[in-house]
Amino acid sequence: MPKYLLLKHYRGGPEPHHAFPPMDQWAPEDVEAHIAFQRHVIETLEERGEYAGAEALTPMRTWVRYGGPDAAPVTTDGPLPETSDLVAGWFMIDVESYERAVELAAYVSSEPGPGGEPMYEWIDVREIMSAAPSED
Repeated sequence: MPKYLLLKHYRGGPEPHHAFPPMDQWAPEDVEAHIAFQRHVIETLEERGEYAGAEALTPMRTWVRYGGPDAAPVTTDGPLPETSDLVAGWFMIDVESYERAVELAAYVSSEPGPGGEPMYEWIDVREIMSAAPSED
């Protein structure tokens, strides 16, 4: 079965369906409902044998690159253009098909936001490579 990574983003991707404020500006009950929905998704995936992992990430990040054979790693926190597409979290799923991955991504996209409204969040669906790409 193919594995897929469903990536959630703080910002970036196609134009949002609804503009929502950052989660740190939501009412506490809205944050609780959002987190409860995420837990429900995990429980559902576990029951179906499709769960392979999930994590939420903080917006804090450090960019790292190799500094050379005799140098320490080079680090920075930006500003870089890539920061506009910062990953907020992910689900790793192990499903029968791409169609099932899209179905699950759409469900994750329905998560509640402020006032309990569905977020209609864009979810980045990426298949995990099972072999090296061919050189066709």
